[in-house]
Amino acid sequence: MLLLLLWSIGMLIWGVAGFFEYFTGIEPFVALQNNAYPSGVQFLHWLLISITGGLFLFGYLAKWKWTPFATVLLFSNLAVLCTVQTFDFMSEQWGYSQYLTEVILYIVNSIFLLLSPISKSHFGH
Repeated sequence: MLLLLLWSIGMLIWGVAGFFEYFTGIEPFVALQNNAYPSGVQFLHWLLISITGGLFLFGYLAKWKWTPFATVLLFSNLAVLCTVQTFDFMSEQWGYSQYLTEVILYIVNSIFLLLSPISKSHFGH
């Protein structure tokens, strides 16, 4: 659960930094924008990453009972977006092994959130 919490904090920071660069053009620490993505896809990318990280962080701290379900829903949206980005806008920054790794992480974390006794105990299911 701690790894998922740290991952969500990282996603929130990455998403907010991505939005900062998206709106200002200023690189926060490294270039985060992928020029291969259309502007709308890039916006959706940062939106889903920010919402997923923020929702899980809030849900974890508040022990909100719907956190696992909402997070899995957001993971599925991120997986669809990742599929579109990989197969429609493939660039040298992203490849099939990274795509498979990301999708597998979403699946493993979703199974953990929905089925593990640790998750059920923390979120009151």
